[in-house]
Amino acid sequence: MHVDMDAFFVSVELRTRPELRGKPVIVGFPADRSVVLSASYEARAFGVKSAMPMVVAARMCPQAVIIEPRHKLYYEVSAQLMEIFESITDLVEPLSVDEAFLDVGGAIRRLGPPRVIGELIRRRVAAELGITASVGIAASKFVAKIASTRCKPDGLLLIGPDETVPYLHSLPVGALWGIGAKTTDVLARMGIRTVADVAATPVSSLKKMLGATGEHVYRLSWGIDPRPVTPVRLEKSIGAEETFAVDTGDHALIARELLRLSHRTAGRLRSSGMVARTVALKLRYADFSTITRSRTVHTPVDSAQLIYAVAIQLLESLGSRPMTVRLVGIRAEQLEDTANTSLQLSLDRRDDNWRAAEQTLDEVSRKFGSKSVLPASLLDSGNGS
Repeated sequence: MHVDMDAFFVSVELRTRPELRGKPVIVGFPADRSVVLSASYEARAFGVKSAMPMVVAARMCPQAVIIEPRHKLYYEVSAQLMEIFESITDLVEPLSVDEAFLDVGGAIRRLGPPRVIGELIRRRVAAELGITASVGIAASKFVAKIASTRCKPDGLLLIGPDETVPYLHSLPVGALWGIGAKTTDVLARMGIRTVADVAATPVSSLKKMLGATGEHVYRLSWGIDPRPVTPVRLEKSIGAEETFAVDTGDHALIARELLRLSHRTAGRLRSSGMVARTVALKLRYADFSTITRSRTVHTPVDSAQLIYAVAIQLLESLGSRPMTVRLVGIRAEQLEDTANTSLQLSLDRRDDNWRAAEQTLDEVSRKFGSKSVLPASLLDSGNGS
C-alpha cells in the first residue's frame, strides 16, 4: 500500500478552522520569496501548487486565505500517523511526514483482505487525526504510488495483479517514475506518448534515448518493481532554513535568523526524541551558489543554544562573505535516539540550564502556541510588546 494524506498541512490547520473548509487555503509564509508549502484542493483549482513562489500563488488565487505554517504541530500529527500505520504492520517505510509504503501481507489473516485494511486505515486516520488519506493498493510500490495519486483526494484504489499491465498501459508516459517534462518531450518526438508505447519500444532504443535509465523505465512500463518495503525508523537529519525577503550582508540579521532556526531545529529534535552529533550550516548567496559547513560535537545536542553556538562558530569560520546572503539553514545530523544515548553532563552548568529551560518552553508552546515564549532577541522590533 501507499498511504498519502490529502493536502496535509492544510488539513491539519482546518481541524481548528473548520469555517475555511471548501475555501481556497494556502499554507506558507506571506513573504515575497517564500514558497507554497501546501494548498487546499480549492486553491489548486486555480493552478496553485506546492513549492510555487507565494507571490505567484497570490496572483493566481488572490482570494486564498494564507496560514503561516506550524511545523512542530505537523510533526506531532505525523508521529501519530506513523503510530497508526505501525499498529497495522511492522513493515512501514515513511517517505515524508505525510506518506508511507506499507507491506500488509502479514496482516491479512488478522485484519482481512487488502481493501478492508485500506478502508480501516482511512477510517482511523479520519477518526483519530481529523484528516483524510488516499490509499493505493497494488502488488508493487510503483503501482501502489500511482494508485494513491489517481484516487485523490480521500479515495482508495486497488489494482490487482491481473489488472496491473492493462491499467499502466492506459496512462500517459509521464506517469512513470523518472519521466519528467524534458524526458516526456524527448519521447514524444520519437512518437512515444503512453506507457503502452514505452512497453512496445525495444530496450536498446530506450537506452539510446534515455541512457542508463532506459531499462528501468522499460521494466516499470510492465509493472516490474521488485523493491521490498524497507522499514525506516529514524530520520537521517532534522533541520530548517529560511530565505530572506531581501538579500542581506548584515551579520547581526544573519545571526538572529540562525538563532530562530536553531530553536525550530531543536524543538523538532526534542519532539522526535532525538539528539544530534553533528551540526551543519548552509548559506546560499545572491548568485544562488551554496556552501555548507559542519562540525561534530563531543556530546549529542538537542538544545537550541548549543546548536546556535556551533552554527555561529561555523559562520565565523567562513570569514568575510564574497556577496550578500539569500538563504541560511541549519541541519542536525547523525541522529540518535535520546533514550539510547547517555547525555554527558557538561562542566558548564549553563548548558544543562539551557536544556531544562527549553524543555519548559516546549510545554508552554504546546499549551499556548509556538510564539508565546521566545528569546528576547527574536521579538519583532517596534511591536510595542
